[in-house]
Amino acid sequence: MIQAKGYAAAIAKAPLAPFQFDRRDAKEEDVVIDIQYCGICHSDIHQARDEWGGSIFPMVPGHEITGVVSKVGSKVTKFKVGDKVGVGCFVDSCRECEHCKAGLEQFCETGMSATYNGREQDRKTPTYGGYSNKIVVDQNYVLRIPDNLPLDAAAPLLCAGITLYSPLAHWKAGPGKKVAIIGLGGLGHMGVKIAHALGAEVTVLSQSNKKEADAKRLGADHFYATSEKSTFSKLRGSFDLIINTVSMPLDWNAYLSLLRVDGSMVVVGVPEEQVPIGAFSLIGGRKSLAGSLIGGIAETQEMLDFCGKHNITSDIELISIQKVNDAYERVVKSDVRYRFVIDIASLN
Repeated sequence: MIQAKGYAAAIAKAPLAPFQFDRRDAKEEDVVIDIQYCGICHSDIHQARDEWGGSIFPMVPGHEITGVVSKVGSKVTKFKVGDKVGVGCFVDSCRECEHCKAGLEQFCETGMSATYNGREQDRKTPTYGGYSNKIVVDQNYVLRIPDNLPLDAAAPLLCAGITLYSPLAHWKAGPGKKVAIIGLGGLGHMGVKIAHALGAEVTVLSQSNKKEADAKRLGADHFYATSEKSTFSKLRGSFDLIINTVSMPLDWNAYLSLLRVDGSMVVVGVPEEQVPIGAFSLIGGRKSLAGSLIGGIAETQEMLDFCGKHNITSDIELISIQKVNDAYERVVKSDVRYRFVIDIASLN
């Protein structure tokens, strides 16, 4: 076994605190990674506080992991010691179902093994995430980080990046398409950067005008405050694609009115409450309301390569792990532009 250390929540809503635990030693196809950075995702907070239910404790959160390979198993062919790598939201899947074979491991029929707050494929062993100094992952679930991307600012690509890239790619955002991003936070700011790089005309829809300058800097062509009553009448029927990154309850019917005929609104934020939808909001323009969940391994690597080509990273605030609990409170208050990343060297 490999001794590891990190920060964990002992019970729901408990402050994260130092925690020592064991990782498995490298099997034939395993890669041992010295973690250098780990992003803080809002889902880390939801799960550490058991706000979605079913949390497993003690919990070491973190699924936006970047680091360097320190050891490989005897049958590893994809990586070597010293490689810059990443680990995203899951570390294994059944590999046999229809979805796994199609490269859609995130939809594994028997359940992917989440990087933390999950179980290995034996359905017994708990998984521990990236707020730690080491992780051991099968080579088939490890991602290569492009050489030109710094590991700290690249870390959020492993969740926030793929969460936005996947629907933008699937619904074919690009030249000639008008795309709106609802919310300019950790997810939304990545959506603006990626949609802009894909060649789409990008609009940010935010509650107030506070972030307008940032939105334009990130690549938005237009910015509208949704608190202004004229916004929804002015933009009615404007967009081919809307990506909703907001986890708070919104009037989805109002946003559906902003779609063109045959337009789609894709939900990637997860409100705690159910959101009512009127049938006429959909049938009036043959509109679609859809959801998207991260991406498979191949698509995540595609996203990283795309970001390498276009020099896309996250806008981050680097913190020591000792400040993680303060960072959680600031995330809840939307007091970060736009993603916290933990410097794992601060564990030592």
